[in-house]
Amino acid sequence: MHGPSWVGWLLVLLCAGAGAYCLSNVRRGTAAQRREARGEALMGLGMAVMALPAATVVQPSWTPWVFAVVFGAAGLWALLRRHPHHAVGAAAMVYMALAMVAVPGGGPLSGGHAAHTGSMEEMGSMGPGGLPLLTGLLLAYYAVYVVAAGVRLAPTAAPGMADTEIAPVRAAWPEVVGACRVAMGIGMFAMLLTL
Repeated sequence: MHGPSWVGWLLVLLCAGAGAYCLSNVRRGTAAQRREARGEALMGLGMAVMALPAATVVQPSWTPWVFAVVFGAAGLWALLRRHPHHAVGAAAMVYMALAMVAVPGGGPLSGGHAAHTGSMEEMGSMGPGGLPLLTGLLLAYYAVYVVAAGVRLAPTAAPGMADTEIAPVRAAWPEVVGACRVAMGIGMFAMLLTL
């Protein structure tokens, strides 16, 4: 990931934490919840690896191709399972992985993603890391997704309660998974911004 290394490390912690939580729940819940947890864990841990600051962690030049293959397969699996959000997330990861290769100075022959060790000011002269229209569409998707998912997490009044009283929020599994999705959506938005 480009940009200040502290932002990359915060994204690594956020995505790894969300991915690890989802990974810890792959044996809990119904079959559909376990599938969702596996998909979220793959996305969270993959985002954590992709968010590693390029100036700090040198990745092999073939890393973007591995990301593209793994998340391409995950996207096809999500489409077959009719999980459009997971398919969009996997497609965004493939897009970012291919943009890591397509950026001038970022191809496999020039050191891959690790070749981007300059500051944000220096990066401005390199041009965008992807197609501006596609990046903008993905940014819009994740902005809407994060707001909508965040609203769903807000506590609501229970039936029969006054409008001013709010039902207590319990720390149940679905709510925490929803919070992980919001966190990973914010992480994806930030990664697309720094593309």
